Order: sequence, then structure tokens, then C-alpha cells
Amino acid sequence: MSEAGQAGWRPGGGRHVLLAVHTGRQDIVELARSSAARLARAGITVRVLADEASELRIEGAEVVPADAEAARGAEIVMVFGGDGTFLRAAELARYSHAALMGVNLGRVGFLAETEPEAVEETLTAIEDCEYSVEKRLAIEVDVLDAAGGVVGGTWALNEVSVEKAERSRVLDVVIAVDGRPLTSFGCDGLLFATPTGSTAYAFSAGGPVVWPDVEALLLVPSNAHALFGRPLVTSPDSVLSVAIPPDGNRARVSADGRRALDVPDGGRVDVRRAARPVRIARVHAATFGDRLVAKFGLPVRGFRDARRHDPGQELRPSRNVLMRDVVSLPGGDDAATASRGEVRGGAADPDA
Repeated sequence: MSEAGQAGWRPGGGRHVLLAVHTGRQDIVELARSSAARLARAGITVRVLADEASELRIEGAEVVPADAEAARGAEIVMVFGGDGTFLRAAELARYSHAALMGVNLGRVGFLAETEPEAVEETLTAIEDCEYSVEKRLAIEVDVLDAAGGVVGGTWALNEVSVEKAERSRVLDVVIAVDGRPLTSFGCDGLLFATPTGSTAYAFSAGGPVVWPDVEALLLVPSNAHALFGRPLVTSPDSVLSVAIPPDGNRARVSADGRRALDVPDGGRVDVRRAARPVRIARVHAATFGDRLVAKFGLPVRGFRDARRHDPGQELRPSRNVLMRDVVSLPGGDDAATASRGEVRGGAADPDA
């Protein structure tokens, strides 16, 4: 679900943009400074977090504590860093109307909207309010004791993991959906993920990639000792539960890798859709599929298109398909052909 940037912004005494910056790298700091200067020239008040202000040294910026009020009244929380910085910024934006807009300066940066070379275009979009806002499903977590009383809670944009406390022991779990037991097994842990988080921890654990505009909840077991230990995709309105037997290994909960809770002996973890979505600002027209191709370097040309359409497409018996650079062979022509390019689709690359 998305909305226009101007419709999503509620002005209150001028326009404000909060910066969340990974200050551990000088190039990121310099980019944040130059971006802040341009926003200020456009009449937009720039806010910086108190714990980052001394490293950023942005003249004229409004310094605010890094708490639930930091993004109150702000239009955008602009993130300079990787996905970890983005998730930290999501904590600040969660209880406000501000939308998150990320500049990827990390490795993958699935959550970020833009790359460093496109910052000027992104700043122009902010100045002109020419962006859309996506509402991303988040999840809320309740931790209950053996008597069913709630003893803690948290939330996540990407995923919540239920992990074993003792690494040497298996975690026994009982899984239920909407209050009905589904299955039980031993495992290393469980992941409850959102579609936004499907390309993060859940993907690494063998979960499916889910388009972010699909509303659903994911449950992905980690190293389950069971035949039925496959990932599950449920309704966004379901309540997913995992109960920990009192005589089993102890468990802890980690939300987005940032917030942790212990599960009491014989306790339970309930995961449900959060009442408030996370708002992410988008400038570029690229689809999620485009983002998958770019971030994972996926091949989009059919493997047959890479083969020559003439006789001799089969791999010669003396060629080794596992050696994709230089293959030392007796004889001149085969060795020369092998050394000119890598083997693709059973034939030497015709474009090499």
C-alpha cells in the first residue's frame, strides 16, 4: 500500500528531516553533511541525534535525543548507512508519521531506497515532495510465562527469532497457529518474519522471498529435526505461537537483531501483525523484482541464449566444465579456445 508524499506529510510549523547516520565511516559523514546543507538551503530544518551530533558537526541542525520523540513532527527520517542503520532508524520513526528514506552505504542494503550516486535526485524529490510512501507490515511480540501472563513484549520490521539459550542443546518447540497446535519438533530456533524481512535472516534460513506488498506472516524453522519442518506462510491476521516445554532448553527472543527478551521456563511467544505499519518513502520507479536482480546479481538472460547456434555446442570430452577460467589441454586449438573465455552452457562464450 502506498500514498503520495504530499498527502502523507502533515506540516506543523515547517518541514523537518531527521538524519540517522552510520558515523563510523568518514565518507558517510561527509555525504550526510552535504545533504544536510542542501536541505537547509531549501528551507527544511535538519535534525540530528544527540549521540551523533559531535561526529556530524552540522551547523544549524536541531539536536534531539534518540528516543520515541526524535521523529515527532518530522516528514522524513533520512538514513545514511546499511540495513542495520535503517533498522535503528525504524525504532525512531515507529511512533511518528515520518517515513524512512535510506541511502545505501552498506553491502546489500535491501531496505534503502537509493545508492550514493543518486543522492542529489533523492534530495530533489524530498524538496519537491515528489515521493510515494509504502506502508510495510510490522509484527508485535508478546512473551508469556507458564501461567499465560504477559511478561514482556517487543516489535520488529524484519523478523523475530526464537533461539536456544544453550548452544549445545536442541530447542524443543510446539508450534500453534490461531490457538490450534500444528506440530512440534526439536530445532536450533524459529524465525517469524514479515515480507519485508523475507530477504534477510529468513531468506538465509531457507525461507521464501515474498514481495513486500503481499500481506502475510512467515514462520521459518532453523535446522528442524523433523520431516515437516518447512517454512509456512500464513494470513497477516493469524497469531503464530511457539511454546517451550518447561523441561526443555531455555529460549530467548531477538527482534531485528536489536532487542532481546528471555522466555520463562514453560513460556510461550505470540507473534501477530502490529497495529502500526512502518512507512518507507520511495523515489525511484524500480520494482521489487528489479531490486532483487540488482542486489543478488541474478542472471536474467536465458541460459540457452548464451550458447552458439551452430554445430559444436556440446562440451568436448577433454574439457572440464568445473574449471571455468583456464583449462590446460594437450593440443593447440582446444587449449587456445579454453583459455579465451569461460565455459557457458556447454560451449565457450562466443562473446569472449
